[in-house]
Amino acid sequence: MSILNSAVDVSAPGHVANRAALLDRLAELDAALDQARAGGGAKYVTRHHARGKLLPRERIELLVDADSPFLELSPVAAYGTDFPVGASVVTGIGVVEGVECLIVANDPTVRGGAVNPWSLAKTRRAGEIALANRLPMVNLVESAGADLPTQAEIFIPGGRVFRDLTRLSAAGIPTVSVVFGNATAGGAYVPGMSDHVIMIRDRSQVYLAGPPLVKMATGEVTDDESLGGAAMHAATSGLADYLASDERDGIRLARQCVRRLNWRKQGPSPRTAVPQPPKYDPEELLGITSADLKVPFDPREVLARILDGSDFDEFKPAYGDALVTGWGELHGYPVGVLANARGVLFSAEAQKAAQFIQLANASNTPLIFLQNTTGYMVGTEYEQRGIIKHGALMINAVSNSTVPHLTVNLGASYGAGNYGMCGRAYEPRFLFTWPNAKSAVMGPAQLAGVLSIVARQAAAARGRDYDEESDAAMRMMVEQQIESQSGALFLSGRLYDDGVIDPRDTRTVLGLCLSAIHSGPVQGAAGFGVFRM
Repeated sequence: MSILNSAVDVSAPGHVANRAALLDRLAELDAALDQARAGGGAKYVTRHHARGKLLPRERIELLVDADSPFLELSPVAAYGTDFPVGASVVTGIGVVEGVECLIVANDPTVRGGAVNPWSLAKTRRAGEIALANRLPMVNLVESAGADLPTQAEIFIPGGRVFRDLTRLSAAGIPTVSVVFGNATAGGAYVPGMSDHVIMIRDRSQVYLAGPPLVKMATGEVTDDESLGGAAMHAATSGLADYLASDERDGIRLARQCVRRLNWRKQGPSPRTAVPQPPKYDPEELLGITSADLKVPFDPREVLARILDGSDFDEFKPAYGDALVTGWGELHGYPVGVLANARGVLFSAEAQKAAQFIQLANASNTPLIFLQNTTGYMVGTEYEQRGIIKHGALMINAVSNSTVPHLTVNLGASYGAGNYGMCGRAYEPRFLFTWPNAKSAVMGPAQLAGVLSIVARQAAAARGRDYDEESDAAMRMMVEQQIESQSGALFLSGRLYDDGVIDPRDTRTVLGLCLSAIHSGPVQGAAGFGVFRM
């Protein structure tokens, strides 16, 4: 065994300052999460409860097994936009009758659960996760359909939600819908395209057009129950497979459906049935990452607090030492790890990463990427040594690797380093961010400086004097803009990750994801593209 040693001193001024800075970011995260959990606000929550109806998280709590965890995904979607935080839908992974399921629950307290551009993006991401990881999907439906003022942004891409449901079914991944209230227009196709449909007597109303629109379109006068009531769909149209007496009975029937799926995981079980916890306190993670992202930190200190038994077999430790690579276990599952140690990636780091990724694919081992990178090294010397082709080598390996990837941004994720370390564009199975983390094409000061240099050169080419005062104002404005737009909450609000997490929860979150990943087969790539040497 290769047990990691720790040099963390929790009383050191740097550790104390780092911890304080991260706690400030966590307070911002908690405030955003409180907004998401508040739904449409106290008035609409009270009205919903007064009608004898449950809130989406209350429905989820009854659906999942008692005392089992629920990993909420994209909880601050739409943060920093004109739409409510959370995007009027709750998504996540929970265990139902012993089966890990992807759960989607509309929040009817927010504009009746209407679908806006961000709830559409969040729902689509949930479908991607279900398909990639072979997770049965349970939809808890109560939605007024499209948010009409934004229909131009959601109508055409919105059709993919229904396509994705049918593709899950075609892949042998079951889909279950419980309709708690209205499922109107496009929302009607969610139960319409699910394998199993449960409706609630005197509550569910599923139709392509409600009575007013039917009258406008055809002149017919009808009522909700005749047009789309649960009893009608159970006895006449056949859309409902089960008719529940109330919401709790509907959830009971959903659990019954999942129990009867005869569902089996296709991936291997954990190698270690009773894994040892890390030997170091995860509380110390709050002070390890630097408050100043330009100051590097040793990712081994993070690994010592998330890997089983703090046991880590490092690969090529003396070569390309700005990137730490090696093998360990997390909640009993074997994993390979790539973690940035000093920000910049050089040729040696890129070559080392490419070889390591190939080894992980040869042994069918999932990979964890811990990002803290400013990108690949630039400059004449490094260009002449082939940094472009070596960086391409690493990105090629990441792109064509087929073992599951899990990515966590611990600090910085800038430039092409984001690509080489499996950023969102490279489709990791899951991607999470620490609250202090940032991601952009480059750091704010660097980007502002580049714009300044270009402007100076343009002025010189025209033979004009350069306005230093305007330059300073421009640099300040650009730095502030990039600082804001590269922050964790801003990016998570736009679904560039699957959630901002408390560093102390990293081991638990990754463990839940690894378990979900193993619902499907874990298989390495049979071949890669052409590696430019």
